Parts: sequence; C-alpha cells; structure tokens
Amino acid sequence: MSERLLFVTGRLAKPRLEAVLAAMAPAFAYEILDIGVKVAALMTEPILLNRLPRPLPASRVVLPGRCRADLDRLSQAFGAAFERGPDEVKDLPAYFGKGGGPLDLTGHDLRIFAEIVDASTLSLDALSARASALRRAGADVIDIGCLPDTPFPHLEEAVRRLKAEGCAVSIDSAQPEELRRGASSGADFLLSLTEHTIDLAGASRPVLIPASHGDLDSLVRAYEQARALRPILDPILDPIHFGFSDSLARYRELRARLPEAELMMGTGNLTELTEADSAGVTAMLLGVCSELRIANALTVQVSPHTRRTVEEHDATRRIMFAARRDHSLPKGYGRALLQVHDRSPFPNSPAEIAAAAAQVKDRNFRIEIAADGIHVFNSHGHWVASDALALFDKLAVEKDGAHAFYLGAELQKAEIAFRLGKRYVQDEPLDWGVASDLPAENRTRLAAAGHTLRAKAGS
Repeated sequence: MSERLLFVTGRLAKPRLEAVLAAMAPAFAYEILDIGVKVAALMTEPILLNRLPRPLPASRVVLPGRCRADLDRLSQAFGAAFERGPDEVKDLPAYFGKGGGPLDLTGHDLRIFAEIVDASTLSLDALSARASALRRAGADVIDIGCLPDTPFPHLEEAVRRLKAEGCAVSIDSAQPEELRRGASSGADFLLSLTEHTIDLAGASRPVLIPASHGDLDSLVRAYEQARALRPILDPILDPIHFGFSDSLARYRELRARLPEAELMMGTGNLTELTEADSAGVTAMLLGVCSELRIANALTVQVSPHTRRTVEEHDATRRIMFAARRDHSLPKGYGRALLQVHDRSPFPNSPAEIAAAAAQVKDRNFRIEIAADGIHVFNSHGHWVASDALALFDKLAVEKDGAHAFYLGAELQKAEIAFRLGKRYVQDEPLDWGVASDLPAENRTRLAAAGHTLRAKAGS
C-alpha cells in the first residue's frame, strides 16, 4: 500500500500546489487541505492544532516552508510525521527527488586545513580569535604559517595555546628549525616535508611534498620511508598558466601509483590567484578531490575576494560527498554555492502571478518577480516593471513615509534579484548562499514586526 501524504496550504497557494502535484504524478497518494489562511507565513501552530482533522487522513503531513510551528509537538499531538517542505511550491519536485525529505548534508570525508599565513606577526590572543573564527567557518585543522625572514619567538606558545583550546594544529614552514620547534610543541601535522626532512616530524604526522617541483618519484620514495607515520602526500597544485594542468595530471598519476595513500590538495594557488568568485573555483577543485578521494584540502583566505573560502570549502565537501554517495551529479543539493544566480530564479510565471493577484481582496501590497520583471499587486491593481523606481507613482504612497520607505527597500531588493536571476521572497533577505550569513530565524513562531510597522505603531 502506497504512502499517503497530506499537503497543508493557504488559499492563495492552493491552485499552484494542485497544479504542481498533478504535474509531478507522484507514486504516493495525497490530499490537499486549505487550512483557511491566505498565505503560508500566517499559518501557525495554534491554527493547525485547531483546524486539522482528527484523525488525520495521512501518515505524513507536509507543511509550507514558511509555516511557523514546532514540528515535533505537532507530530506528538496528531500521531503522524510532520515536515516542513520547501519555501516555494514549485520546488516540490526537487524536494521529493532526493528521497522525499530534507537534504542530508551532514556527511563529508575531507579534512580542511585553514592556514593563518601571518601567524608569526599576531599576538596569542589575536591568533586565538582568528583560529576560533576559522573553526566556526568549518576548518578542522588550524595551520600556523611561518613567514620567510620573520622571527616567530612565540611559536611554541602559539601551538600550545591553540591545542589547549581544542584545535588540531599544523605547522607550515620552509625553515627546518621552525618545523622542529613545532613538532616538539605538540603540532598534530607538519607540512612541506620532503624525503630529506622526514626526520623532523617527530610525533607529528608529516605532510610530504616532492623534493623538487613536480618530482613524483621523490614523493613516492618519501612515502615509502614514512609509511609508519601515516604520511599525507601533496604533489602541489600550481596556478593557471604556471603549470596548472600538468599539476592536476600529477594528482591523477599519484593516485594511480599509490591507490591507498592519503592525499592533500592546496587550493589557494587557484582561489587566491584567480580573480573569479572563489565558490565556483572551489567547487571544481573539490570535485577533483571527490573523484580522486583526496581527503585533505589546505585553504587560505588572504585576498578580500576569498573572505568566505573556508565556508565554501565546508559546503562543497558536503555537497560532493552527498552526490557521490547518491551516484549523482552535484546538482539539486541546495543553494550554498549559488551565490549570484539561482537555478530557478522565477518560480512563478507572469500568468500564475496574475491569477494570484486576481484573488487578492485587500490593499496590502504583494511583490513577486518573474521573467518579465517586478510584479506589485493588491486589490486596487497589478503593476509590472523592470525598474523599481518606475513603480513609485503607481502605488499612491507619497503621503505615507513609512510605507514608502518599506516599499522602496523591498522593490530595490526585488530589482537586484530580477537583474541577477535570484530568488526573491517578500520580507526575507536575499539568499547569497555561503557568501553571507543569513539572520537566525525561528520557524516555530511568527517574526517580530519590522521597522516600518514599529514606526507606524509609534507614530
């Protein structure tokens, strides 16, 4: 017997939900219930507790993504599984295409080393603060970088301080003495050792590089010498136009020669030295890591354009892991890396927006975007423009400063989304993926009144 689902919706979204589910022709049986509110954002837990039928005609209930309710309490109250679906009805096919539930991006098999390149110039407190920020961003190992010709008298203290704070620590230096000091202080990893300097590792785990650039034979010899130390091998990724494609080929060759070895890829020579948004560069490089089972990535964020590279590496490793697990392309695993453009920026067509606008009976402005521009509508009209300023004289808010300010901010946001091809949701911040943190949101309760409503209430 097939599973039966109950989709709970509001009046304005019901026609869209009916059309999407009919087009999906899902394997499960389903029923649609209009709970009696206009929009999903007004659907609250008390409303659901009071209006849902008992017993429920389904074993699984799908609520709109913007519904404000505690799913666990509802599940206990009705004896059925409650879940929050996607924010947009049009995203239901993708939602059910990955196993019929929220994406599982908890797994990964890549360790992120985040280098603090100027560690020798930082005080212990500043180094600790930087390390804490990198760990919050997703780093697993804090790499203490040592600058050439720059004394590092507090290296031992730095290692011990970070270790005491729970950090895994690595040392990266071209100076044997600094590597020796790092190892004696308890560093977990020593980077950039060769077949000639393996003895510096001590109790630290060595990360080995070729004795001379591109010399894989020396790297293989070093690996054989250091097997007991569980070495990690880094054949070195070169920048574009300075050996990039050859260096990629060396990773492939090394994996073929040593299928059991643990490898590292340093991504900074691409992310830092290519003036392109780093999320796409990271996605390509970690895709290579996923295919070749490279289990370590060394990252650095020095250039302002790579300020979120650790977050991007963290998101990408989870996406690649999930896609490989599912024997899938890395598509349909969330929008974390879609920072500027979205795959489906306009969930509703102009005709669908017009149909929804025709049902509106009040003067509250609704704003949506579609391929033809920005749509603003209420019971008095429906206007469309590609330029937010072109709509001002249509809305009759010139004597209502607070409302005009609100509409100006929302319409400018809508125009940015329209021009870039991004999702726009009224009263919600634009989603820039991992390029920017979204404000914390509690979806068990209604959002507090915004600035405009507070200003109007106080006037």
